[in-house]
Amino acid sequence: MQPKVKKTWKQVDGVLLLDKPQGMTSNDALQKARRLFSAAKGGHTGTLDPMATGLLPLCFGEATKFSADLLDADKTYEAVLKLGVTTDSGDAEGRVVATAPVEVTRARVLEVLPRFSGDIQQVPPMHSALKRDGRPLYELARKGIEVEREPRAVSIHAIECLAFEGDSVTLRVSCSKGTYIRVLAADIGQALGCGAHLIALRRTRVGDLDLNGALTLTALDAIDEPDRVLHLSPVDALLQSLYRVDLAEAEAQRFSHGNPVPLPAGLAGKVRVYTEQRLIGVGEPGLGGLLWPKRLVQLAG
Repeated sequence: MQPKVKKTWKQVDGVLLLDKPQGMTSNDALQKARRLFSAAKGGHTGTLDPMATGLLPLCFGEATKFSADLLDADKTYEAVLKLGVTTDSGDAEGRVVATAPVEVTRARVLEVLPRFSGDIQQVPPMHSALKRDGRPLYELARKGIEVEREPRAVSIHAIECLAFEGDSVTLRVSCSKGTYIRVLAADIGQALGCGAHLIALRRTRVGDLDLNGALTLTALDAIDEPDRVLHLSPVDALLQSLYRVDLAEAEAQRFSHGNPVPLPAGLAGKVRVYTEQRLIGVGEPGLGGLLWPKRLVQLAG
């Protein structure tokens, strides 16, 4: 028997735009990608349900320091709803709890959708990772236990009907963090009077990132390992919404050692900080009207 070769991990810094396959958890996708890069450190920027496909930005090395920034980012999805069937989870993985005839036209769908645009209230599903008394709701749901959930405010920035055919509706939804598309599907089905559940979901955008240039795990595996890093976006791909500040070398030295520097006039809120085209971290205005370091990076090489 061949002796097992111990995996050698290395520092890899950057962001992978992964096109996650259906049927895989976000963490499984992360671990597979991390092994393909031999990356010592990795994280994701918010989960996709196993049923969902599409954009899952993965962070390696120093990029993990900014992964939480995308948790608050807006997202865009393409969702397929099956009308006439309601499930307990709001998606195809749940148990059918009701059926109804579908007597719905495209015009009726277009009439209903504006009700779900703008600031709306959603009741989180029982089949979710939200916790009650320290236990995820999905654990209670699996035991047939349902507890009261407070509605939450979410924002639907845009909702568009891409296709309508019989008992199937395809929507494009741009929304705020915390939006449950399967709850949206169920609520639209209720408004149409026939019920509905989510049968397919694809995320196409997270913040400023989209599927353009995203890779599948299969495509990544087919690339020689030394060349895989060429398909990583830089660490600051997660920071493009922040204003950019460039510092001279002396100020950059102070900043990179955790010390404040003079604040450029007119700046407010977090900024990304560079010197000689190199990202050195994120700063924020603070005491003394100065720019204070919040997170610093130490890039390999």
